[in-house]
Amino acid sequence: MAETRIVSIIGRKNSGKTTLITALAADFHRRGKSVATIKHSRHHLNIDAEGTDTWKHFNEGHANQVVYETAKQRVIFERQQQESDPVDITKKYLMENYIVLVEGFKTHDLPKIEVVRRDSTEPPLYDVSAENASNWIAIVTDRDDLDLPIPVFRFKDTSWLVTLSQILLAKARIVTT
Repeated sequence: MAETRIVSIIGRKNSGKTTLITALAADFHRRGKSVATIKHSRHHLNIDAEGTDTWKHFNEGHANQVVYETAKQRVIFERQQQESDPVDITKKYLMENYIVLVEGFKTHDLPKIEVVRRDSTEPPLYDVSAENASNWIAIVTDRDDLDLPIPVFRFKDTSWLVTLSQILLAKARIVTT
């Protein structure tokens, strides 16, 4: 039975979610672990240009799936009726990886690491009294004033990434086939 770990990295807009995912992915890669990521967005994705062959296959040909293959990359365009759950996406496409780092999907029932920046005027998403508060693994921040009942890692500390990676592995959801 294949096992893959999955954790969601969440935060407000421009908080540094992508930067944290990149750092975590690189850390796992250095350790010899295969990593996949899922990027969630509420906006329409437009990565194919009108008039290209793949655009024509998908839009004019109404293909349900179009695979664009090169020597070192593959992109799959796929129609869907509704937004998928990150666990379902992982099961369908990413089970050969050791860990899947998800950017976003903040309302889904996944273990979460939140990025909080000092220049944000909004409070953290984490709420100790919320029903889903136990989903939070940790918070990574540049603020010195956060005192919470979960681990808080500060960017200025020297060993936060290694420690956070270890906690992430211990608390990640295990997805099996």
